[in-house]
Amino acid sequence: MDNNVPCILAKTRLGMERVAASRIEEETGYRAEASPRNFKGLVLVYGCREPEADVEKVLLVPEVERAVVVMAEARASLEDMAKAAVEAARNRISSNECFAVKTTRRGTHPFSSIDVNVVVGEAVRRSTGACVNLDSPDKVVLVEIIGGRALISVVPGSFFVKKMRPGKNPVYRLFRRISIVQMPYLGPLDSCRVMGVRIGREVQNFEVRELVIAPDGPVDAEQLAAFIGGVLEGIESRHAVQSRNYARKVERVRVIVQDLYQLVRDRRGEPIIVLEPEGDPVSSVGDELWSLIRRGGRVNVLVGSREGIPLGIYRFADLVVDIAPGITLSTEYAASSALIAFATLLHERLGEGFEEDPSDTGGG
Repeated sequence: MDNNVPCILAKTRLGMERVAASRIEEETGYRAEASPRNFKGLVLVYGCREPEADVEKVLLVPEVERAVVVMAEARASLEDMAKAAVEAARNRISSNECFAVKTTRRGTHPFSSIDVNVVVGEAVRRSTGACVNLDSPDKVVLVEIIGGRALISVVPGSFFVKKMRPGKNPVYRLFRRISIVQMPYLGPLDSCRVMGVRIGREVQNFEVRELVIAPDGPVDAEQLAAFIGGVLEGIESRHAVQSRNYARKVERVRVIVQDLYQLVRDRRGEPIIVLEPEGDPVSSVGDELWSLIRRGGRVNVLVGSREGIPLGIYRFADLVVDIAPGITLSTEYAASSALIAFATLLHERLGEGFEEDPSDTGGG
């Protein structure tokens, strides 16, 4: 192989390029170039004698996150990249397979990554007779553009592990049925606000249907106001992060305030689950929990604070559950621990037959 043409492209976390390059040279004996053309997160390896075997040696370096064999190189123009991709795909993508093109562009060019995907994809499709499948391809043509040149690889579709794939069900659909009823954390004003922020972030993280702040009697107005202000701040900050990073619409958790006893009266007939150490271990209530969830509508999960849920309310609960037997969970982690436990118990049951109720957009 031409020692001036890279044979392996490795990717690292930003800032780990020099360390990875040094380790690669120790592991393989080949020359490794960190941050080519000052593009971070890349290491190019030169002089491989057996690239397919050598890439396995590169992957022995823990600082390397991914590594691929470079199968073709071209000038960073649409025409040249299409020709190089056809060459790389020859004997690697058959007519009975499906493929996708994934382009990473570094530098300034008169075309976009989508332009490359379209032109290269059409060229590969015509030359191989393979079909295009962007969701679950058998093979993926990688186009890594580094300034004025492009490196082409062909990898199995399994090279990119999707966050959501067959066998994994989105649990946010479950959480959209759950109303967290949280007794307020009261005390020093700073503590009230900080605890409120933490709880707000947690309930927004799971996108529950609503958060009900439910005191069980008269409370200090300043302390309650500090707690509510913290909750709203936590929800807003987490919602902003989710909105930037999620490809789907993110539901902002609504917050209401209602006396705990009045809420229990008002919601009689709806499932009520109390989280307290006197309850059954969560691992033993999967069937009962699923029976409550699958009814549809709102499921109320009651969470204590510095004091637990009043004992008299237990009589109105469908389930009393102990999330972590032998451990007293701190206030800010109780609801999130329960939601994770519920999702773990019910995940396999959240198949195609489970859908959000049309009414599950907040409200009663």
